[in-house]
Amino acid sequence: MNDRLPKREELAEELTWRLEDIYPDEALWEEDLQEAKSLADKVLEFEGRLCQSADSLYQALKLYDDCSLKLDRAGGYALMRHDQDAGNSHYQELQLKVQSASVRISEELAFVEPEILDIPDHILARFFQEEPKLSEYDVTIREIRRLKEHTLSKEMEQLLASAGEMAQTPYNSFGMLSNADLKFPSVTDAEGKVIVLSNGRFVPLQMSPDRALRKEIFEKYYTRYSEFANTWAALYDGQVKKQIFYARARKYPSSFAAAVGANNVDPAVCDRLIDSIHRGMEHMHRYVSLRKKMLGVDQLHMYDVYVPMVADYDRKFTYEEAKEISLKALAPLGEEYLSIVRQAYEDRWIDVCENEGKRSGAYSSGVYGVHPYMLLNYTDTLDDVFTLVHEMGHSLHTWYSSHAQSHLNSEYRIFVAEVASTTNEILLLEYLLARAEDPKEEAYLINHYLECFKGTVYRQTMFEEFERRTNAMAEEGTPLTAGTLCDTYLELNKQYFGPDMVSDPLIAYEWCRIPHFYYNFYVYQYATSFSAAVAIAHRILEQGESAVKPYLDFLRSGCTQDPVSLLKIAGVDLSTSKPVDEALQVFGDAVRQMEELWTGTL
Repeated sequence: MNDRLPKREELAEELTWRLEDIYPDEALWEEDLQEAKSLADKVLEFEGRLCQSADSLYQALKLYDDCSLKLDRAGGYALMRHDQDAGNSHYQELQLKVQSASVRISEELAFVEPEILDIPDHILARFFQEEPKLSEYDVTIREIRRLKEHTLSKEMEQLLASAGEMAQTPYNSFGMLSNADLKFPSVTDAEGKVIVLSNGRFVPLQMSPDRALRKEIFEKYYTRYSEFANTWAALYDGQVKKQIFYARARKYPSSFAAAVGANNVDPAVCDRLIDSIHRGMEHMHRYVSLRKKMLGVDQLHMYDVYVPMVADYDRKFTYEEAKEISLKALAPLGEEYLSIVRQAYEDRWIDVCENEGKRSGAYSSGVYGVHPYMLLNYTDTLDDVFTLVHEMGHSLHTWYSSHAQSHLNSEYRIFVAEVASTTNEILLLEYLLARAEDPKEEAYLINHYLECFKGTVYRQTMFEEFERRTNAMAEEGTPLTAGTLCDTYLELNKQYFGPDMVSDPLIAYEWCRIPHFYYNFYVYQYATSFSAAVAIAHRILEQGESAVKPYLDFLRSGCTQDPVSLLKIAGVDLSTSKPVDEALQVFGDAVRQMEELWTGTL
């Protein structure tokens, strides 16, 4: 690990994404952005006429679709340019220009949904008979009419749309502070190497076997966040108030109900998740107890959370090795699937390495009509190999959906978005476990599985509880100060990690660094998706092609049905607690398996 992060221009080209596939030059980006505005103006000419004829409705929706496609493409390009170097003022300008255009277009086209809602059912049925091409927008029309009671008048919709740019301020400010402005101190390891801390380096460094170094890193990292606690609190308070404002404007009983309602998910799905997690908390506490024993410490601290429980076994994987492993692990999904993965590697769909100013974490971003892209911050750890196949799962989901569905129908909902990514992770784990050469390697991999499970199911549900509690507090009039937010987070941390974990006071500031808290109740879907993926991956490994085909059908389905119904295509029913309960049992079994390995052979 170098003592400084490389600058963007210092990276090898083959390790950067090729955004020129979207626009060979920025002039074409500007053309698309202007064309989106022009298409919006053409849609505006249909104001007051959508219910006049089938042809008027179809023509307006076709222009609307074309406008959305141009705007999405321009927006995706600007986002990725910004995220590869958040400190680049030119890329900041591109993103702000897209946001401004998006708000203006949303204002202009705010009449579309209210007018579609005003069309009587029998007239709309006649339109579909008169204009067969209108069926291209059947899903879009059905979704608009599903939300009828939460759609306002044209004037009110325009007012809400006009607030869109302002409403991005909490998230934009969080990103700039976290990724561009926040500077961390350095630490010196046992060999005398000076390491500058960063968001991307924090977790890999917390995996160090040097406990004193982990403690120093933990304290310096979160102390830095704590120094801006009031600012983080103000930003998060702004995000929560934004969510509450939109929820009340759209006549939802709460911001949570608004978020899940927009995704066409029954709130009971999330309620069942939390209930299942609370019933299965014993598995998590048993895991924490085992971690304490295996690390051989008198007290288990939060800076002991990421270090592998298997001592003296730490494998590193170069990016080339990770690519090779991924192709072998994903082989059960078939040759067509693998051919797309190879294309992603060969055609530079992936931005691999961390650089100065680059967004932390990882994601996959689809660009309809081009191909998906992936952002990584690869540092040669086993976690990074899993992150690679995780984001590849997102990208392949996007690829299948965009090749099977029209633009608007391809946009699968957040609720199902984490299923494909987590299915890939479980296939990778099973591949590696099957090839473990000795009990220590087997234990090392089970350790990773336990970490994934803990982080994706328990931890994300804890995040969800934090969001629900803090939003409810704000709805009841309780101020969201740094103190109340830290108290709430620390209480949940103690509940989830249990009596064998020392919840160090600084962990109360962890909420400050979580970007997903600005995604409007996103995180619970990691837990439901992981639970669904456990079932799907095991079916694929046990049944082969007979399970792969329905799974790929699910990936191709876009947003053509509600999310719970889509998952039924792949054989999972989240209208019951069964998938989550069974997944928690798998976690409990893995804990017991690790206990046996530890007491018997390690």
